[in-house]
Amino acid sequence: MKIFPAHIVKANARSLGFEYCGIAQAKELSDDARRLEKWLQQGLHGTMHYMENHFDLRINPTLLVPGAQSVITLLYNYYPEKRQPNNVPQVAKYAYGEDYHRVIRKKVKQLLATLRTTIGDINGRGFVDSAPVLERSWAQISGLGWIGKNGNLIHKQAGSFFFIATLIVDVAFDYDNLTVKDYCGTCTRCIDACPTQAILPNKVVDGSRCISYFTIELKDALIPHDKKEQFNNWMFGCDVCQDVCPWNRFSKPHQEPSFEPIPAILNYSWNDWQMLTEETFNVIFDKSAMKRAKFSGIQRNLKFIAPNNSPISQ
Repeated sequence: MKIFPAHIVKANARSLGFEYCGIAQAKELSDDARRLEKWLQQGLHGTMHYMENHFDLRINPTLLVPGAQSVITLLYNYYPEKRQPNNVPQVAKYAYGEDYHRVIRKKVKQLLATLRTTIGDINGRGFVDSAPVLERSWAQISGLGWIGKNGNLIHKQAGSFFFIATLIVDVAFDYDNLTVKDYCGTCTRCIDACPTQAILPNKVVDGSRCISYFTIELKDALIPHDKKEQFNNWMFGCDVCQDVCPWNRFSKPHQEPSFEPIPAILNYSWNDWQMLTEETFNVIFDKSAMKRAKFSGIQRNLKFIAPNNSPISQ
């Protein structure tokens, strides 16, 4: 079996804007399978029933790409230079700009096309948070970082504000046989700061208690009222566990034009959000990940986090 040098992948990945790239040998993730199964059995995924589907695909890359030999993991920075004021409805930083799915998926396709030009016949599939792939596990296996207590991948030199993309291919490369030490140590800042106590011991996150779950994934008409005082101003997603992580002091602003903040996200006041119409929402946020919650979801979230004396909370 021919083994290709890793620099073929990594140099092209860098040219497309991926800050870090790791390559691991494709194999079944048996340990991760057991952890995922236990997590699902405990119901920590809430109403995200799609996570129960395709369990075998999640743990075995050869079922996604026949003859898979390599799993390429790519990290793309999304840390913004500018931030929202604290006293307005908050949007998670990953959703400041254009929907990352469409931006990064295009780059992964370009990388695969370049590899085909360079190497020749190569079969592969790219994934950007859109298929049953355990991205963080593969990132850890390929030496790109460790899994923090908040469940995020943490890179020692750059923190955790990264999108993770995966490219599974049927050719072999020089693999990154690296084991990155867990540098969380005794730090519990993310656990202590989580507004809804969703971060449990032993690096387990109760997805059904996470603010991101309530504001994006939960499709019920109402968010449980007993959570109201815990949300602060989070309207779409939540960054608290990342904002308090000491390793994110190394985060640097991204250089991706598509991730530049939508002006409304930086400039809208409470009143602007409350006066937003569905027609305007669909225009301003046409390419935004916020459309995942739909206008009705944004309105629900706004009503939930609004101060009790605000007209919208009535």
